[in-house]
Amino acid sequence: MASVTGPAKRFFFGRALRSENIHSTLLPKRIALPVFASDALSSNAYATQEILLMLSVGGVALYSFTPWVALGVILVFFVVVASYRQNVRAYPSGGGDYEVVSTNLGERAGVFVASALMVDYVMTVAVSISSAVANIASAFPPVGKQAVIVAVGLIVIMTLMNLRGVRESGTAFAIPTYGFIVGIFAMVAWGIWQISDGTIPQAESATWEIEPETTASGALLIFLLARAFSSGTTALTGIEAIANGVPAFKKPKSKNAATTLLLLGVISMSMFAAITWLAMVTNVRVTEHN
Repeated sequence: MASVTGPAKRFFFGRALRSENIHSTLLPKRIALPVFASDALSSNAYATQEILLMLSVGGVALYSFTPWVALGVILVFFVVVASYRQNVRAYPSGGGDYEVVSTNLGERAGVFVASALMVDYVMTVAVSISSAVANIASAFPPVGKQAVIVAVGLIVIMTLMNLRGVRESGTAFAIPTYGFIVGIFAMVAWGIWQISDGTIPQAESATWEIEPETTASGALLIFLLARAFSSGTTALTGIEAIANGVPAFKKPKSKNAATTLLLLGVISMSMFAAITWLAMVTNVRVTEHN
């Protein structure tokens, strides 16, 4: 039986490692960043859109609040990053939410948090994959006709890549993750150049007429702004992954994890701020069906 299943195991999981060679699977910061931070970084692809979508409920006039909502998201992001940097130093074996809560509040509370994280991860996959397919379909319309098949295919590919182990999957994920970062900053640089040249175009949606669904004032305005803020905090998705993955870092583990968290904060929020700024400059409009 072993001879039959052996090739299949090696194909899906890779070759077995001896215990004394386990150090070869530990990650340097340059690989740990795309492995553990790809979730948080990719959230920038739709965080600004979610803010604008919620503000659209009150009409285009509420778009003037976008910078302030984005600023609130950025402040909360760095507060969370600072918190997790303390966690990874205090819990070098893996300062994730489960260990922190279990140690301080008990095992039942830890299980409750772990359950919430499981739901969060499932929802993250669903949102990220659907967003990816939607963006691919915008560039290649035929993909939209097979959206479900493409989405399932992407999930299968990601699952197979992760089964190979953290080191192997990290090397594979590094290229698209760093490519995404370079692409975002290249877009921002191009936008800055166009602005300085006076040739920056307006978004196709800039001329849309968005009828407010309600008159936003008083308590309702506060509610819409709070809802826009909560929608924008999708940019915080996945920060905890670095804290959960401290054991996978090369030594000194806690220091490297804390540095990676700081890098994540600077890179992610720079992208978020830049995307939001470009959206405002080009007068992007977002509605539920477009």
